[in-house]
Amino acid sequence: MPSNAITLFEFLEQAGAEVHAYDIGRRVGALTRARFLAFENAAAPYPLPMQRKAWLALVQLPANAPREPVIWFLRLDLDEQGLLVQAERDYLLNRLLESAQAQTQGSDPQAFLQDNPYAFTPREDRMALFHALLSARLELPPSRFYRHALDYFCGTPGWDQWSFVGYQGIADVACRHDDEPLTTAIGHLPPEPLVALCHCLESRVLDGPLLAALNQRLLRTLSENHTDTAVLAALIRGLSASSHSGSVKTTLAKVLAHPVASNIEILAAISGRAWESLGDTGLLQAYLQRLAGNDHGQAAFEHCISDLLSLAMLAGPLREALRAPDQSPEVREAFDRMSGQQDKQRPH
Repeated sequence: MPSNAITLFEFLEQAGAEVHAYDIGRRVGALTRARFLAFENAAAPYPLPMQRKAWLALVQLPANAPREPVIWFLRLDLDEQGLLVQAERDYLLNRLLESAQAQTQGSDPQAFLQDNPYAFTPREDRMALFHALLSARLELPPSRFYRHALDYFCGTPGWDQWSFVGYQGIADVACRHDDEPLTTAIGHLPPEPLVALCHCLESRVLDGPLLAALNQRLLRTLSENHTDTAVLAALIRGLSASSHSGSVKTTLAKVLAHPVASNIEILAAISGRAWESLGDTGLLQAYLQRLAGNDHGQAAFEHCISDLLSLAMLAGPLREALRAPDQSPEVREAFDRMSGQQDKQRPH
């Protein structure tokens, strides 16, 4: 299909609807219209690839009330440059055309998804966060679990009474509160609800007291005699969308200087969620040093490096750092083994 042909996004708009695109893979968040159209036309790589795919939700809002959104979840392959494989876009557009024709005859528009190889159902936690974010953005009421979760984060039933708090409620609270009651609650939460909350906050750029509270809890966790790596990784994820900020970079530098940083769960949280922080040369070098000595060995090194190389903003700086003449022997050897393995796998 030529680049000036109609796109999926434009086709949905022509149906008289307001259309939004969301990434629901690496993060759960909106993509601008211009950015998504550039991706659809293979004029720009997908900004948030995960496992060499784009994990998307396309939301169609009818112009007339009631504005019940129609949502399509799509998983699209990316080429080596992170661009959309155009044959997949063409296939999806043809399916949409068929679905639109069926709708004019009174059939279900969701027929577009039936037997569609690019459709998928997100994990329950991802689905809960997406619906929480979407309802907040569209100023729709939260789920029925919201009020109970809000009471819990206010400390009303007691911090140990978390087992009856639904994940959907936690996601709703995380998407609707920038400060209290979360700021105060973070210092008191047991590990389980803290981890769930952090996973819901990871897609939000935080600032002010809430950012400070997460930072403080992370440093407290880091200072404990037996650091809980699952909690530490979750706190890194909770701060990750704000990892471009100076305070978070300072905290991540302390994490990477700590012995616990050889844990692959910690390293994966940094590369998988807080990758913007690795645009800092010092943090990138500290990360590579820890990754080369991680507790899961060469396979984990290669997985994290491959993942980072798929991100357009880091691919160049990362390659430069890996090939730098003054790179440490440990990092150089791990990267040489990775490169040698890739050479063996290439057809001759």
